[in-house]
Amino acid sequence: MLEPQLAPPQPTTGPRLPHVITRRAVASWVLYDLANTIFSMGVVSLYFSLWVRDQVGAERADSRYGVLTAVSMAITFVIAPLLGAMTDRARRRMPFLVASTVICVAFTALLARLGYTGTALCFIIANATYQAGLQFYDALLPEVSTEENRGRIGGIGVGVGYLGSYVAVGLGMWLGTENKALLFTCIAAAFLLFSIPCFLFVRERGNPRPRPINWQMVRESTGETLRTLRSGNRYPGLIRFLVGRVFYTDAINTVISIMALYTVNVAVSGGMTEKQGQARAQLIMLCAITFAVIGGFVWGWATDRMGPRRTLNLVLYAWMAIFLGAGLVGLLGLPLWCLFVVASAAGFSMGGIWAADRPYMLRLTPPARIGEFYGLYGMVGRFSAITGPIIWAGVTYLTIQRGGMLPRVGQGIGVIVLLSMVILSWIILRPISDAPREWSAEDRGE
Repeated sequence: MLEPQLAPPQPTTGPRLPHVITRRAVASWVLYDLANTIFSMGVVSLYFSLWVRDQVGAERADSRYGVLTAVSMAITFVIAPLLGAMTDRARRRMPFLVASTVICVAFTALLARLGYTGTALCFIIANATYQAGLQFYDALLPEVSTEENRGRIGGIGVGVGYLGSYVAVGLGMWLGTENKALLFTCIAAAFLLFSIPCFLFVRERGNPRPRPINWQMVRESTGETLRTLRSGNRYPGLIRFLVGRVFYTDAINTVISIMALYTVNVAVSGGMTEKQGQARAQLIMLCAITFAVIGGFVWGWATDRMGPRRTLNLVLYAWMAIFLGAGLVGLLGLPLWCLFVVASAAGFSMGGIWAADRPYMLRLTPPARIGEFYGLYGMVGRFSAITGPIIWAGVTYLTIQRGGMLPRVGQGIGVIVLLSMVILSWIILRPISDAPREWSAEDRGE
C-alpha cells in the first residue's frame, strides 16, 4: 500500500492549509463508518462464522473461526506501526485508505467461492486490510473535527456507522443465507459504494513535511516506535491507555464476533432448528444495531460534556453487566429472549467504546505523530483481536470438544472469562488523566 512516487522532502515548508471543515466532508467521513460496518457486521460478526459452521460443524466452528480471526489480526498487528509511520511521511493519508478498502472489497467478493482453504485465505486477507483501513480512517478524524466537537463528530460516525449493520443484516434477509457466495459479493459491493464519498470529498490539509517512504524509513520508524514505548513518561498516560485498551477491546471484539454462533447454539438447545436459530441471530443483531445507533449519538454527546475518561469508565461499567448477563444465558439455559435484552444493552454500549476512546487517544497523542501513534493504537487493538479469539478457541475447545459440555454452556464459560478482562482494563485505566496536553513545537510538527 505504498504510494507510487513521493516527491523528495522540501528543505523549507510553509504553514499548513487553514483548517476549513465542510459539512460535505464530515458527512462523507461519517459515511465511511457506515461502509466499513457493512463488512464488519456482514462478514466478521455474522455470516462468515455461520459459513465456517456449515463447513466444519457446530463442535469445531468456534475453534476454527477463532484461529482464522487470530491469524488475520496477527498480520495487522505486525504491520500497524509501520503503516502509521508511512502515513505520517506521505503527503496524504487518503491513498492508503483507498488501497486498503479496494483490496478488502476484492477478497470479500471471493469468499465462499474457492473451497474451505481458499476462502479461509481470502478471509484472512480481507479482514487484515479492513483493519488496516480502520487505522487510516481514524487518523483522518482531526481533518473533519475540532477539539471542541471531536466527541460529537466521532459519536455521529459511530451512530450512523451502525446503520451499515442494517444493510448487512438486510442483505441476508433479502437474499437468504443459503447462497453465502452471492451474499458476500453483495456485501463487498455495498462496502465499496458507500466508501466512495469519503475518497472524493474529505480534503486533507496535507503533510507540510513529506518524507520518502523506503527501507530506511522502516528502520527509523521501528526505532522511533521502540523509543516511544521505552520513554512513556514523555507522553503521560499513553502507554497505560494502550495496555488497558488491549483488555477491553479483547473482550468486546471477541464477543461481537461470536454472537451469531452463540445465538444459534442457545436457540438450538431450546428446541429450534439451525435455520430458525440463524433467523433469530439476525433479529438479535438488528436489535443490537438499533440501540447502537442511539448509543453512538448519546455517548458522543457525553464525551464532549464529561470528557473521554469519565465516559469510557461508564461504558466499561455497562459492559461488565452485559458480560455477566450474556454468560448466565448460556450457563443457566435462560430463554432466548434474554439474549435480546443483553444484545440491546451491548449495542447501546458499543457506541460508547468508539465514541470515547478515539478522542481519548487523540488527547494523549502529539499532533505531529498521529499516524504513528494510531499505528500503536491499532496495534494493541489487533493484539487483543489475536489473543481474544485464541482465548475463546481454547476455552471452547476444553469445555465443548474435550469436556463434552453443551455448546451454549462452554460459550457461557468463555463469556465469563472475557468479563474478567473488562474488569482488568478498568483497573489499568483508572489513574490516567484526560486533561488536554501542552505540546512542544516539535510535537506539533512546527
